[in-house]
Amino acid sequence: MTSSARTISQGAALQVRDSLVMVKRNLLRIVRLPQLLFFSSVQPIIFLLLFTYVFGGAITRGTDVSYINFLLPGILVQTSVFGATQTAIGLTEDLAAGVIDRFRSLPMARSAVLTGRTTADLLRNAAVTVIMIIVGTLIGFRIGGTVLEALLGILIALLLGFAISWSMAALGLWVRNAETAQTASFILMFPLVFASSIFVPTQSMPSWLQGFAANQPVSVIASTVRALMGGLPVGSLILQSFLWIAAILAVFFPLGVWLYRRAVST
Repeated sequence: MTSSARTISQGAALQVRDSLVMVKRNLLRIVRLPQLLFFSSVQPIIFLLLFTYVFGGAITRGTDVSYINFLLPGILVQTSVFGATQTAIGLTEDLAAGVIDRFRSLPMARSAVLTGRTTADLLRNAAVTVIMIIVGTLIGFRIGGTVLEALLGILIALLLGFAISWSMAALGLWVRNAETAQTASFILMFPLVFASSIFVPTQSMPSWLQGFAANQPVSVIASTVRALMGGLPVGSLILQSFLWIAAILAVFFPLGVWLYRRAVST
């Protein structure tokens, strides 16, 4: 192994080590504040119960479709998307508290702070997803495909949340204020979530909205997760989903790292 290759290998190992330290730090915060996980679970449970029992009958009237089987995969995607907004809020709180300044004085990889935060939020989303599946099963949800297909669908939903966490990291580092980050993140995410196939088929929407609703990333991934968990034909949906996830990461990973470097250098 050449000296340059050895240096790259050592740098990658340090990057992983520093990122794992930051993941542990953020997970310990959740352990010390269990109400964070609790309230992160309450909102999607309310959406699930509300749409199932209040709107489900009207949406599926005249059909033999089980609305809970349609809804839950979409709610898992919504949970990952809304859960990703916590990345922006958490980073702005760390900036305000001076935590980021302390990290700057440590011999650690610059991107480890962001990688640790987004990975910890991914794991929190995974825990909330497990709770959602348990609740959904109790009220009638059943997997129509294989367990492996269902697990792949869940993984895709979580990866979307991870990718959006990087966009939220960039947003938080740009606005640098927790209240502004919270407001801005929901303004950006609400159109993607509600103008999507999470709650209803996009075919039921006005014609001028269908083009956007059917092809934006939340709809594509909600349809993918629904097909995988329901044992339905997938076609090119898996490929489209991974392309959307890769595209979001390709834009916001370097942007987030650049904004972090700018934040710690000022």
